Amino acid sequence: MTKKLTIAIDAMGGDHSPEKVIQGVEIFLKKNSTNSDFILHLFGDEEKINKELTKNNINKDKIKITHTKSVISDDATPLTAVKNSKDTSMWNCIKSQIEGEADISLSAGNTGVLLILSRMILKMMNEVNKPALAGLWPNEKGMNVVLDLGANIDCNEDNLVEFSELGAALYRSIFPNDKPIVSLLNIGSEEIKGTETLKKAYKKLQLLSNENNFIFNGYIEGNKMMDGNSNVIVTDGFTGNVALKTAEGTAKFITDNLKKSLTENLFSKFSLIFSYFALKKFKKRLDPRKYNGAIFLGLNGPVVKSHGGTDALGFSYSIDLCYKIIKGDLIKQIKKNLSHVNNDNKES
Repeated sequence: MTKKLTIAIDAMGGDHSPEKVIQGVEIFLKKNSTNSDFILHLFGDEEKINKELTKNNINKDKIKITHTKSVISDDATPLTAVKNSKDTSMWNCIKSQIEGEADISLSAGNTGVLLILSRMILKMMNEVNKPALAGLWPNEKGMNVVLDLGANIDCNEDNLVEFSELGAALYRSIFPNDKPIVSLLNIGSEEIKGTETLKKAYKKLQLLSNENNFIFNGYIEGNKMMDGNSNVIVTDGFTGNVALKTAEGTAKFITDNLKKSLTENLFSKFSLIFSYFALKKFKKRLDPRKYNGAIFLGLNGPVVKSHGGTDALGFSYSIDLCYKIIKGDLIKQIKKNLSHVNNDNKES
């Protein structure tokens, strides 16, 4: 009998949980109603979870529940949470990977605590010096993987090379029919621009670039990230987090002001009738819920962080991301990619 893919879900993390989580589960199950190769393993208050499952008329054939006594609050400090975390839904959700009961963990709970617990429980891969937080961004040709988004403020050239291999492995696991094309985020596209760290990373990535690994496409500037000529964008955590927040703020600014402009007077409201479908498509393209889910890379098991404030639809997309990651065998892809770095280091 083939072992089913198992997604461990912290059902209590984030705003309005477990209601939001269970509603997200319902959306995911409907979307994957013809697939029978997975199990959703929910961790949290069993009574509350069952109540929501019943309320949403969800069949439990693809669901497993493990009762946990407590929840890590969103305002808990990492130190306090770690001391009192062993009976929580988040701790047990992550721990299930170590015990062989799950292939990936998902939580919308406290980000800082999730990262610390994940590193504590799953441990770093031997081949990785620093973990990385990766996210998905839309581009003109499909999707970007962008990392690091805040796990590491200071990075050297070797870290950036590792991030490239991790990001390329993630991209290949999610989009198995596409080729990872890596670029380093920089202030210019010329080789002479940027810090010494970036220049050293550039040279190392040139040596690693090949059809079996990833194609290195040089430097990329912030205004070119959405062009789609590269699909794995690599930078340090400080720059990546600033870029992420700037992109999110810009998208919100555009959609909010467009909506305001189109409803401020009778003429603009009338013109809205003729542009409705185009605007609906535009809004859907920029909907942040579609890209919900940051992936913690470099551990002995994958962990996905859903935005705590997302709604049920957004949470369903993070479950979908988990499903794609384990079907694409991310950990195997990462180990394969990191072997290129280790071989290159031995030769040099």
